[in-house]
Amino acid sequence: MSGTSTNAYAAMQAERSKRARMLVTPEGLSLPLTVGSRGARAGALLLDLVILVSSFIALILGFFFVGLGMPDITSTPNASPVVQGILVLVILTFFLSRYGYFLWFELGPRAATPGKRIVGLRVAARDGGRLTAEMVIARNLVRDIEVFVPAFFLLSGGQDAGVFGIAAFVWLAIFVLFPFFNKDALRAGDIVAGTWVVEAKRAKLKEAMSVAPDRKEQYRFGEAELSVYGEHELQVLESVLRQDRKDALREVAEAITGKIGWQLGRGDEREFLEAFYAALRGHLEGNMRFGKRKRDKFS
Repeated sequence: MSGTSTNAYAAMQAERSKRARMLVTPEGLSLPLTVGSRGARAGALLLDLVILVSSFIALILGFFFVGLGMPDITSTPNASPVVQGILVLVILTFFLSRYGYFLWFELGPRAATPGKRIVGLRVAARDGGRLTAEMVIARNLVRDIEVFVPAFFLLSGGQDAGVFGIAAFVWLAIFVLFPFFNKDALRAGDIVAGTWVVEAKRAKLKEAMSVAPDRKEQYRFGEAELSVYGEHELQVLESVLRQDRKDALREVAEAITGKIGWQLGRGDEREFLEAFYAALRGHLEGNMRFGKRKRDKFS
């Protein structure tokens, strides 16, 4: 590796270490994570906007061609209600897609829009708990105040409106630059909602976590033992197994065995957690096939 490449890599690692944080879950577990960079967040938003705008344009063209295909739509007075109906559908679609896009994906199991997934980011609760619908709704409603309202005003001619145009530009600039004035790169919506955007590791789980016949024979869990946890706890356990930190493995193993009434010998933590992960995931997936979903241990 050349000197220039080495320096660039060292600089990148130093910058990434500045974004390293330690998240303490409600169970008292300490999990390391990395706050998403400002550049990555901006890139994710641009990608999402490109996806949204492209889809909306395609939808408008679809409505347009459907409208042209209707008989007498342009030649009779009765066409007016049809055209108005199409316009109403376009407006409703724009409104629902703009909000529904972010809400749908961020409330999903990956807690990330396609743009965030492409650049390797996801939304998380800053208190270490489960990301709730209230948090996601709040952070996305504030985006209107941050970006869409002043941007719409500027694009619709607000730049020629004197003081109002200047005010809209300053308003937009303040909120766009807001993440540069706090160490966690939080936008106003994150502060209001109690969320932050963190890096999501793309590493795949080891095969032993999903298929381990010997460990399944050694550790057998019943319905009552598996029903105490849900999808959120499964994701926390997945993160702990990926990071493979002995102290975290021990803490989580003690928390689980204490919850289900088991005793575990020292040194058996990872095997136990891998077996419990596989059993819990199978249990949750089996329930979901029958329409039963358990989001967390409080559900």
